[in-house]
Amino acid sequence: MEVLRRSSVFAAEVMEVFDRSPTDKELVSQAKALCRDYINSRLIRAGVSWSKPEHNTPVPGGKLAEVSAILLRLGDELEYIRPNVYRNIARQLNISLHSETVVTDAFLAVAAQIFTAGITWGKVVSLYAVAAGLAVDCVRHAQPAMVHTIVDCLGEFVRKTLVTWLKRRGGWADITKCVVSTDPSLRSHWLVAAICSFGHFLKAIFFVLLPER
Repeated sequence: MEVLRRSSVFAAEVMEVFDRSPTDKELVSQAKALCRDYINSRLIRAGVSWSKPEHNTPVPGGKLAEVSAILLRLGDELEYIRPNVYRNIARQLNISLHSETVVTDAFLAVAAQIFTAGITWGKVVSLYAVAAGLAVDCVRHAQPAMVHTIVDCLGEFVRKTLVTWLKRRGGWADITKCVVSTDPSLRSHWLVAAICSFGHFLKAIFFVLLPER
């Protein structure tokens, strides 16, 4: 059983850019590596796997591994608060998973609505949770190749919308500041922004439902 095949060589190339100011291309590459890892985690948790790897994908190491672990931890917290929001994404959006165009358009519509009132780490986590939820739906509906489409789509959205914001914060490592306590009963400040993104997520659902698909 092979789930999102990894390449440690590529991981090292992605990781080393944390030692300097990352370029736009590097930030996008890291975003996609983090997305693959997030999706892999959710596929394992859902008990589903796929066997059509088309790209070498990295095992996050060093600082990238820390970023990935924190992204997953914050995602766990977000999904715990609203367990139904990030499941059955395709059903909520009422879309077919057999068309790459439909999946891409729907994901980008949701992403745009999530960030319509600005960018926060909470909303970034929400974006990854949506991507992973949609990827799980695709694999469950025998469309594993769509996982690559979702990863690439997220990367393109990061390039167009989030890169400048990320560069101002020194890159993806800034997300580590969101973790202020290991006590699960306490809520970090990032959750406030994340909760605010739920309204935009729901708006996105209605927005995507408007066109005929």
